[in-house]
Amino acid sequence: MKALQKTRPEKGAELVDIPEPEVGPDDVLVKVKAAAICGTDVHIYNWNAWAQQRIKIPMTFGHEFCGEVIQAGEHVSHVQPGDLIAGETHIPCGQCSQCQTGNQHRCERMAIIGVHTEGVFSELASIPAVCAWKLDPETDPELGALLEPMGVATHGLLAGPIDGRSVAIVGCGPIGIFGAQVASSLGAHPLFVLDINPYRLEMAKRIVPQAVALNPAEGKAREAVRAATHGRGVEVSVELSGSVPGTRLAFDLVALGGRVSLVGLTGEPVTLNSCDDIIYKEATVVGTTGRLMWKTWWQMDGFLASGRFDPREVITHRFALADYAEALELAGSGGAGKILLLP
Repeated sequence: MKALQKTRPEKGAELVDIPEPEVGPDDVLVKVKAAAICGTDVHIYNWNAWAQQRIKIPMTFGHEFCGEVIQAGEHVSHVQPGDLIAGETHIPCGQCSQCQTGNQHRCERMAIIGVHTEGVFSELASIPAVCAWKLDPETDPELGALLEPMGVATHGLLAGPIDGRSVAIVGCGPIGIFGAQVASSLGAHPLFVLDINPYRLEMAKRIVPQAVALNPAEGKAREAVRAATHGRGVEVSVELSGSVPGTRLAFDLVALGGRVSLVGLTGEPVTLNSCDDIIYKEATVVGTTGRLMWKTWWQMDGFLASGRFDPREVITHRFALADYAEALELAGSGGAGKILLLP
């Protein structure tokens, strides 16, 4: 089969022919219908320090996907051949204290599909059955491929209540826009979206017109938020830019007694004024990773069934797997929304 692999310790990747994967008793073999590019995949392609510390080459990468089960291991019962699934990318051990107390998403021995195990930028993929989320058979595979990143936004946003509250989403990449869609559908008001990338800010404004779009690079974003919230700041601030300035801005925007959810991954330490940013505000600071297994997935199921928004609006480009280089270069440019690879 064809698979996109990291084969050398340098920038790039190769589309190679490899044997079809084996299927263990607790695994499912999936025909990949659609896969989405994540920032993690760009790191692997570029071979930055993050990737060098985690990836053992050769490795098939990619982790956001939707596909059809074509074989199920002998111990698997909740899905069967012919089922359409989306993939939860965190592989829990099921034995540690976190897994046994309802926190599989932060397993002590966590492995991640496409980082620590073979990924899904391929025609076929073998994944642990525990990571298979069964979809309605009529689900558009392109929508199914978006559920993993949409879950990142949902988990971070819903780490506390947001209904009827003022919310700021810092960072308008695909996950930030998913977060704005969820926030708007749940009645967050006023809702602000902030980014220094004009392309992404414009996309957020188009997809979530209820939100007030602000570019911090143009100045006075803080003043605009304060003016719209009677001088208080927002009750919920969600950091999704993964940048040091974005993280500082998230704290700057939050009101007294508000919540800051940190979701974006910064590449370097962030310096804060703990007195002014947290202590004097009595701010609640929450770090979130991945998706709650499986609460977040049930929440997304309800959002999508409501028909209040369509995550597919965030898709801007689709490429054949053979055109991976163009797709990954575009993904790293900041000039696109969600990009799909179609094996």
